Amino acid sequence: MSDRLLLGLGRRMIPIPRLLWRPMMEAQGRKIRAGLGFMSADHHRVRDFVVRELPRAGRPIPAELIAEKLELPVDRTMVILNQLEARLTFLVRNAQGAVSWAYPVTVDRTPHRAALTTGEEAYSP
Repeated sequence: MSDRLLLGLGRRMIPIPRLLWRPMMEAQGRKIRAGLGFMSADHHRVRDFVVRELPRAGRPIPAELIAEKLELPVDRTMVILNQLEARLTFLVRNAQGAVSWAYPVTVDRTPHRAALTTGEEAYSP
C-alpha cells in the first residue's frame, strides 16, 4: 500500500503532502479506538457472532441463542446487546428483541446485497 494521498479535482489528481494529512489520520484513529474502548472481549465475541451467523440463519437471532452458543449468561448477553445497540453502529434488534442487523449485514430486506468471502450472501444496510 502506498503512503500517499491524492485529491481528485476534475481530471487532475493532486498529491497532498504527508505532513498535512498524516496528523489528521492519526487523530481519527485515536478517536475510533476511544469509541471502541467500551467493548470487552465478550462485546467483540457477541458482535462477531451475530455478524457471522445472521447470513447463515437468514432470520433474526434471539439473545438466548447468542448466550447459549457463546456460553454466556443471558443477563450478561442482554447487557452487552443493550450497550452495542445504544451505539447505533454495531447492531439493531427487532421488536421481539432479536438481533436483525449487525453491520455490515442484515436479515431485513434492503436494496443492497453483500457477498461474503464464505460464499454466503446477505442483505446489507
